[in-house]
Amino acid sequence: MPVYNLKINGQSHRVEADQDTPLLWILRDHLDMVGTKFSCGIGQCGACTIHIDGAATRSCLLQVSMIEKAEITTIEGLSEDISHPVQQAWKEVDVPQCGYCQAGQMMSAAAFLKQNATPNKSEIRDAMSGNICRCASYNRIEEAVKVAASKMS
Repeated sequence: MPVYNLKINGQSHRVEADQDTPLLWILRDHLDMVGTKFSCGIGQCGACTIHIDGAATRSCLLQVSMIEKAEITTIEGLSEDISHPVQQAWKEVDVPQCGYCQAGQMMSAAAFLKQNATPNKSEIRDAMSGNICRCASYNRIEEAVKVAASKMS
């Protein structure tokens, strides 16, 4: 079985896995990083969103063999002490209901705000439209992205 050297949350990890194993399962099953969630398995819901070289990416679609040289960030690596402005805003606005999709939501928001520090309502909705929240917390998610943007400026 092939061995892969992955850089995740600033640390090196050596993982033995089939080349077509999705990164999602490497994170959850091999490395016990369970903040990244499985939901649809086809990249449509956003629950498994992580950052690859700073870009929001669906980990269920990435084979481990495709990302060995990438810089990978999971929700666990966004900050060690929940001090990232997006995490602070999520708590301040009290976004989650069930919470299942929220790691993916926060990862999408963090990547978006790196690209657009002063978004308007329409830009926020467009950026977050790829993440599904079955509890329909969309208004609070939008508000939290606004709050995070203000914290980051």
